[in-house]
Amino acid sequence: MHDIEPYYAWEDLYNSSMDERSPFYGREYSEMICTNVIYNYYIHPRWDEIGSATLYTKVLYADYQEGFAIIELLGEWNDCLYNDIMYLKRNLIEPLMREGINKFILIGENVLNFHADDDSYYQEWFEDVEDGWIALINFREHVLDEFYHARLDYYLNIGGLLKSVNWRTLSPRNLVTVIDHLITKKLNQ
Repeated sequence: MHDIEPYYAWEDLYNSSMDERSPFYGREYSEMICTNVIYNYYIHPRWDEIGSATLYTKVLYADYQEGFAIIELLGEWNDCLYNDIMYLKRNLIEPLMREGINKFILIGENVLNFHADDDSYYQEWFEDVEDGWIALINFREHVLDEFYHARLDYYLNIGGLLKSVNWRTLSPRNLVTVIDHLITKKLNQ
């Protein structure tokens, strides 16, 4: 787990620890010392804590004028035992929303499992974004199955072409344009 690093190719464009509007402003990262763990496995020190024991994040890019954020996730998303959606919503999403963000891209390649519970926070988040959206891209098939089983696809844009977006080849703004197009296309079907 300690070898899985957050995506860093956009750091010359955006760094959440240097963004005064970010919940992670002022954070300092060790490049050598791992302190955070997921189930006793150390993780790379550049992942950000949100209060969860099993889910870590990295804001890869935030654009307050355009109102979008791109967030990479690592770990197990466990609402059943740890209420991870509460930590994600309260400690990361809400501070970003107060700064004008209403479009969220969550990258889930490194989310290993999902365990659902209540959908209240998802419903609240969906209602809060108003004219925006929440898109989950590149989540593993078995994780998406759990989202569908919990009927969270009502609140979240998941599946279809969002399962395999080649996002690393795009700039942040181009990625948002692609995702917005895919969501619009999906809604018009």
